[in-house]
Amino acid sequence: MAIDGQIYEQAVVRAFIRKDKEERSLFLLSHPERRRKFTEGLAHFKWLDMKFAHIIPASTAHTATELISLLRQKGAGKTVWIISEYRAINGREMDLEEAMEQTSGRSMGTILCCIPGRLAFFRTEEIRGKYLLERP
Repeated sequence: MAIDGQIYEQAVVRAFIRKDKEERSLFLLSHPERRRKFTEGLAHFKWLDMKFAHIIPASTAHTATELISLLRQKGAGKTVWIISEYRAINGREMDLEEAMEQTSGRSMGTILCCIPGRLAFFRTEEIRGKYLLERP
């Protein structure tokens, strides 16, 4: 069954982006010609609601395999929806493993939407810029 990307994107914005930036984010993501403005900002993204963004220390998960395992433990399924400044994968559904491999080692901001409104993975361009986005 294919993921409805719009549902995933709306859910990730409403769950993990600051309330004062929510409508702007939804507006940018919903217009193909403006989407790029949003995705280009992911490398140094400042709109996360830090109550639900938890840095993933290297001691917890460092490799793609460890990150996948962490997301699976939290309930991630087989596929994810991707919001990324890496155009080759942006706005696509992919297997979690493939998506993680595509983003590992790239200095590009990316959100892997795992469970709408509940679980996502966010990578910035910073070396230690890996976040677990999680809501109960």
